[in-house]
Amino acid sequence: MDSILAKLPKPTDPNVLIGYDTADDAGVYQLTPDVALVQTVDFFTPIVDDPYTFGQIAAANALSDVYAMGARPISALSIVGFPNKPDGIDVLEKILQGGHAKMQEAGCAVIGGHSIGDEEIKFGYAVTGLVNPQRVLSNAGARPGDRLVLTKRLGTGIIATALKQERASEAALAAAVESMVTLNRAASEVALEFSVHALTDITGFGVLGHAREVAVASGVSLVLEAARVELLPEALDYARQGFLPGGLKRNAEFLSGCVEFVASVPEEVRNLMYDPQTSGGLLLSIGAADAAPLLEALRARDIIAQEIGAVIEKTKPLIQVQ
Repeated sequence: MDSILAKLPKPTDPNVLIGYDTADDAGVYQLTPDVALVQTVDFFTPIVDDPYTFGQIAAANALSDVYAMGARPISALSIVGFPNKPDGIDVLEKILQGGHAKMQEAGCAVIGGHSIGDEEIKFGYAVTGLVNPQRVLSNAGARPGDRLVLTKRLGTGIIATALKQERASEAALAAAVESMVTLNRAASEVALEFSVHALTDITGFGVLGHAREVAVASGVSLVLEAARVELLPEALDYARQGFLPGGLKRNAEFLSGCVEFVASVPEEVRNLMYDPQTSGGLLLSIGAADAAPLLEALRARDIIAQEIGAVIEKTKPLIQVQ
């Protein structure tokens, strides 16, 4: 997709503050000196068996892009792909109910949507938010000397793969679901209290893929400390057992030229850092002096947060994992 987008003409409208050229989490369009729209869309196939929970996860995942821009979500349109069959309509109802409940929690109004017949269920939202143009948080502002803070544990993709093969424990699944249905609203609100230089959320490209986007957009390199990255319960065991989603392998292939691991980082940990996340946490780049106060403020809101690395001058490799 990067190669395709690179061939498309960039927007020339001066009100487009953030488009697709920096691979940011959402687009930003300025309406007035004090108001800008933040727009994003995300949908996917079920990753859990319970339809209500799937709806919640899909909503939290779509909302996350708005929070990653430092914005407040205000409205959403649902996107549905569902089989054209008379039976199973109760499943769709539960999916929509779960999504609606999570949108209500976020204070975001669902005002419509679109559905198509599809043999494979798909669900998600196009979400619109509001932000002050002077306070937009993007992935393009990381500075050498910054510290990197991550606000959720990794492993949802690997646990979901274990679930599909009926090998995930109830405890591991419960922890993953709790993480995925948790909104990034509180983490975003805390970020706005500090001078955060760059912000992104961790979703399908994994922590390394989204870290790459920060590095490229900011013109810097990143050093990550694998041992400091928090993992969901049993995710490490499932990685060792080989429950690796297809997206993980694609992420590793795409990033092969720009990520370098020290020899001591185990293969299963490497895989978890490539693991595609659903409704993952936020990755924040912040000045060294503000890192400890930021962590304290995040943890005061019961957010699992950890400093996982630092920003350095641009070099090769683009990302080092120690």
